[in-house]
Amino acid sequence: MTTPRPTGEHTGLPTLLSLGAAAALLLAAAGTGEAAPRRFCSATARVQYAACQHEVKDDLLVEKAICVNVTHDDARDECLEELEATRTESNEECRAQREARRELCDLLGEDRYDPGFDPADFDPDFVTAAHLNPYLPIAVGSFWAYEAEDESNTVEVLPKTKLIEGVTCAVVRDLVLVDGVAKEDTADWIAQALNGDVVYCGEEVKDFEIFPGDDPNEPELVETDGSFKVGRDGAKPGVLFLGTAVVGATYRQEWAPGDAEDAATVLSTTYGFGHGDPALDQHVPQDLADHLCNDDCAVTADFTPLEPDTLERKYYAPGVGLFLEVDVESGDVNRLVDCNVDPRCATLPQP
Repeated sequence: MTTPRPTGEHTGLPTLLSLGAAAALLLAAAGTGEAAPRRFCSATARVQYAACQHEVKDDLLVEKAICVNVTHDDARDECLEELEATRTESNEECRAQREARRELCDLLGEDRYDPGFDPADFDPDFVTAAHLNPYLPIAVGSFWAYEAEDESNTVEVLPKTKLIEGVTCAVVRDLVLVDGVAKEDTADWIAQALNGDVVYCGEEVKDFEIFPGDDPNEPELVETDGSFKVGRDGAKPGVLFLGTAVVGATYRQEWAPGDAEDAATVLSTTYGFGHGDPALDQHVPQDLADHLCNDDCAVTADFTPLEPDTLERKYYAPGVGLFLEVDVESGDVNRLVDCNVDPRCATLPQP
């Protein structure tokens, strides 16, 4: 998930001594002795909050430099005034992210996040795919197509792999189009654990934009935010879907602080439209759910501290995989319209 970095005003950089002192206090708060409280998750959230505040200040210095270079007085004054609003908004975002991280710590516990990533625990074969997770079947040649109100995207498991820290990962291309033009082109690196977990090893994100007046008017690469890879800059693997999903289980889907912090909670493993919690039926196309679910679909709530106001419900059908995403606040849906992983793909109801 890609998140714009906040901007804000820089009023001075801390010395190395003060940074070291702050780090020492945070480590002490986390607890390093056997008898000390082990609050590593909360300590990490506090460090990230401090980092966010400094980034706000640093980014605002750059924005000020741009304003200073504006020739006309009125335009320059307007530019500087807008920076004040930006600083306030960005600092509020830092606080909201801190609270969201704290809430996630409450769900996950306070232990350090250090999942295993031993090549012996993974299946290197994505052709015969003997250890497929039915709720997210990753095998070479698998294909899914989705449509939302203003965009479409295709997901395809390519006939190639990537070795990351000794673990063989499938390369999955996720292409998002708006009016037929590329908006995002991502390579996801996904491993299949022998215990059934579908493990996220990283992604290479490329965001594109078209600028009016350009000739030729072609999409340009503007951002790679959200990219991460296990082992690079401290990033660790996450789980896209659990091998054994249990209602109430919360897990990290990716972990690269400040860049990729998605998490999910299992809401149901026996979903069928109209057969359980009515809240899970909201905004769900009944014809699609009835076609794919026989009280055996799974539903997760997906969220990220990087975007505290964003919450999605994702619906998975055994044998098919992800078939629906619902934005809880707006009600917008991204639904499956085509696939090749199951006979039911040929008769999917259309929007």
